[in-house]
Amino acid sequence: MKDFSKNTKSDFKFSLEESDLPDHDYFLMNFHPENAVQYLRATLVKKGQLKAEIFLSVNDAHEAISIPNAPFGGFWIHESTSSESISFFIETLIISLKQRNVTSITAIQAPLMYCHHSDLVGYLLHSAGFEAKRILNHQFFEGKKKLKKFSLELVLKYQKKTKSLGLQVMVGNIQNFGFLKEIRSWNQYRGYVSNISESRLVQQVSSFPERYFVITIWEEGKAIAHALAVKLTSDSLYYYLSAIDPKSQSKIAGELIMVHLLKLAAEQKVSFLDLGSSDLEGQPNHSLMFFKSKFSNASENKIFWHKTI
Repeated sequence: MKDFSKNTKSDFKFSLEESDLPDHDYFLMNFHPENAVQYLRATLVKKGQLKAEIFLSVNDAHEAISIPNAPFGGFWIHESTSSESISFFIETLIISLKQRNVTSITAIQAPLMYCHHSDLVGYLLHSAGFEAKRILNHQFFEGKKKLKKFSLELVLKYQKKTKSLGLQVMVGNIQNFGFLKEIRSWNQYRGYVSNISESRLVQQVSSFPERYFVITIWEEGKAIAHALAVKLTSDSLYYYLSAIDPKSQSKIAGELIMVHLLKLAAEQKVSFLDLGSSDLEGQPNHSLMFFKSKFSNASENKIFWHKTI
């Protein structure tokens, strides 16, 4: 562990404990994975102010992961936290986990858009012996004013085409879960494997109904496409899950989903829309990335950091 001056070191209070989870803007922190033997929260506090935290699920193989089966986890660093403080937090965490017989730690670090210290955290994790085991590139559309302007332009552009093709688009909070069955069926028909836990999703929607939205495209009274969006944080909208009926002849269903995702993001007054990653069997899905590029203006990486301890 690095040497800290007595005054600096005494200012910090590190804790790692299993306790009731506090309210968190990233609401998925509040959901324990089904296979968790322990669910831990590590914090670094200085003079009564929270400077850094991480939530960890420990499985029966003594592996700590932040956070499994979630879009991301990783280290949450709060404003005005120095690099030295973050290094102290990482190194103290490793020692504390080892004392609990944890054998490895994986941190799925959120893209920079979510946590402005993510690049610095990645640098310091690498310096502490962590390896980048996987990297996913997320595409974003950022900027409240830009979202409002761009979404309005797109809605006007697609309005006449949508009407002429006899399509209807409905957007709102989730009232029932019938659309999940269709998403699963359509994706299976295309040969896509889903790792979504529907029971966990239902639990999340039931607990936070105001955070989830479904976009459905109708043709002649029949649903031909669904997309699920979620406000992972109060200032962001995440494109979580979608599918288009493989039997549908519509050529613009995918574009309409994107148009109304942008419109929804503008209506929710978030700072950015996260269109997620575009991988296919561990390789870049270039056609999907190109498609998303027409509805995005930025991209950032989500990195899976791992260390055996």
